[in-house]
Amino acid sequence: MLTPERRRALAALGSGVTLTAGGVAAVAAAQAGMWGALVGTVGVVAWTLTLGCWVAARRGTAPAPMPSRASDWPIAALLDQVPVPLLRIEGERVHALNRAARALFVADDRIPAPPRTLTDPATRHLRHAGRRWRIDAVALDEAHRLAALIDIDAEEHAAQERAQDEMIDILGHELLNGLSPIVSLADSAVTAAQQGDAMLGDILATLSRRVEGLEGFTRAYRELARLPDPVAAPVALDALAGDLARLFGGRFGDRVALSIDASGTATLDRDQMVQAVWALLQNGAEAALAAPAPPRVTLSIAGGERVTIEVADSGPGIAAADRARIFRPFHTDKPGGSGIGLTLARRIARAHGGELVLLDTRGTRFQLTVPA
Repeated sequence: MLTPERRRALAALGSGVTLTAGGVAAVAAAQAGMWGALVGTVGVVAWTLTLGCWVAARRGTAPAPMPSRASDWPIAALLDQVPVPLLRIEGERVHALNRAARALFVADDRIPAPPRTLTDPATRHLRHAGRRWRIDAVALDEAHRLAALIDIDAEEHAAQERAQDEMIDILGHELLNGLSPIVSLADSAVTAAQQGDAMLGDILATLSRRVEGLEGFTRAYRELARLPDPVAAPVALDALAGDLARLFGGRFGDRVALSIDASGTATLDRDQMVQAVWALLQNGAEAALAAPAPPRVTLSIAGGERVTIEVADSGPGIAAADRARIFRPFHTDKPGGSGIGLTLARRIARAHGGELVLLDTRGTRFQLTVPA
């Protein structure tokens, strides 16, 4: 018994042969002056063309049958290579679209008794098979959605590994930069001691300063790595601003003008927040002192559903090439700077469930936001 595919192939072959033979016969009849045969041949060719166009039109308007199973889809083989579980959700029914989804729910096609969180369009997270998943769904219409399940635990582990790799790279870079001159100076000191060189004292003094610098770097790293969890308590934001104003006055006196606007209350770790904002104020004051304009720093603290803290300065601003690196640990362009102030401030903000960003404005303006 012929399959539909073979029947279509034979029909196409027959039409091709008929048209070719008809064309040859028409040319021969015209050359021989057989006008009756020519008319008949042209009629057969016209009928064949009309029949082919009619069949093609019917095929083009006939709706293509939808596959009844996900495994019958033409792209099933491609979807099976995707490591993310993919699902088709139709109301209360959930179908697995690829191998990852079938393995996760131990199902062939339709998932029996799917979790309620999958069929609820308002839900964005799922806990299944001992793991946490994020549901990224796209609505096709009111009743159909396509969803991808993103392994949150795997994402967090990958992010932690990237952070650890970056930290190891930074540590290796900084330690090599600190140790290389120490080794060189130590060799010079040995040579000077053997030759009785009067420069020995200066060499040892420089060596001591380099060792102190490396020790300072190590202490800064420990401070960054050992940040404790915040201990939140109600705080009046104007009192928090008062603490910062006194610190600022003690450090910069009358050299830099400080403007403060603070109101509201919030629940946060007061000591950690003072440390974070103080780092922003110090950076702002030092930048303002390096500019020709009268040095000024502004501090704004506003409560509400979220606490918004902004620090701006009258300095020259941050170069575009440096904006992406300012939060990198130990990155600094100041002599004697540790390069952890902004990194530590961002970690404190994130430990409170918030964020610290550099706003894309003229001049330099940092914004720290945390839930109130």
